[in-house]
Amino acid sequence: MHRLILALLLGVLLAACASTRMPAPLVQLPTLQLPPSALPAPLQLQQRLQFRFGTHERELDALLEADSQQVRLAVQAMGQTGVRMVWDGRTLEQTRAPWLPPQVRGERVLDDLQFALWPADAIRAALPDGWTLVEAGGGRRLEQGGTAWLVLEPLADGRVKLRNLAEGYELVIESLDMGQAQS
Repeated sequence: MHRLILALLLGVLLAACASTRMPAPLVQLPTLQLPPSALPAPLQLQQRLQFRFGTHERELDALLEADSQQVRLAVQAMGQTGVRMVWDGRTLEQTRAPWLPPQVRGERVLDDLQFALWPADAIRAALPDGWTLVEAGGGRRLEQGGTAWLVLEPLADGRVKLRNLAEGYELVIESLDMGQAQS
């Protein structure tokens, strides 16, 4: 699940980097904006993200730290930080590189992270009418009217794949839990 959150964030960033003219989403995904305190345990993750948007493919690196007070994320491409975000449950602060396209929205990145990593009950409580979260086989699907628009699935090698069918991108996420690595 940790991989999913980072994958989602990176996916949005990569999609924006791949093209400054992204098509309009097929459907508007719901906003989650879940509190950091809904996360059951602190996270410290370093991730390698492989992003695909149409024919464009990119690799990104991300650092994610989350505790009951804040979510902190930094995403880098080619050794340069593209975005830093801090979410305290009320305010999303962003620092963006000048080269980062405006289509990369911190709000979508945060929602993707929370979809991947936060507990299902917290996500379900935040969903508007008509949207459902389905968990099966170690993965998740965000559905509207029986159609999946956001899919998170585990891969056999331990990585995770996030497919945003509404916006047309895919992320494959490989995570290293820095909290466990330091133990």
